[in-house]
Amino acid sequence: MFSARLINHNNTRLLNICDSNLLGKTIIKEKHSIKISESHYGEKSIKKAEAEHLLKKCDNINMVGKEIISLSVGLGIGSEEGVKKINGIPFLIVFKM
Repeated sequence: MFSARLINHNNTRLLNICDSNLLGKTIIKEKHSIKISESHYGEKSIKKAEAEHLLKKCDNINMVGKEIISLSVGLGIGSEEGVKKINGIPFLIVFKM
C-alpha cells in the first residue's frame, strides 16, 4: 500500500507518494531531513494498480520509500542514479518535460 496526494495546478499534476509505513515519520541525517507528513503525502491510501496509473499520468512526482521507488523505476519513471537516501530511506523527485 501507498499513501498519496495529487495536486492539480495550472495544468500540471503533482504527485506526492510514499510507502504507507513511512507516513508520519521524519527521517534525519546530519543537516538533511524529510518530514513525511499526513498533510503532504496522506490524502488517501492506494494500491499498486492505482499507484502505477498515477505515476504514469503525473508531471512531477515526489517519492519516498523503497517500494514506490522500485515500482516507479520499474515503469521507466526515474532511474536508480537519481535516488538519494537519508538514513537508508530512499527518495526520488521526477520532473517530466
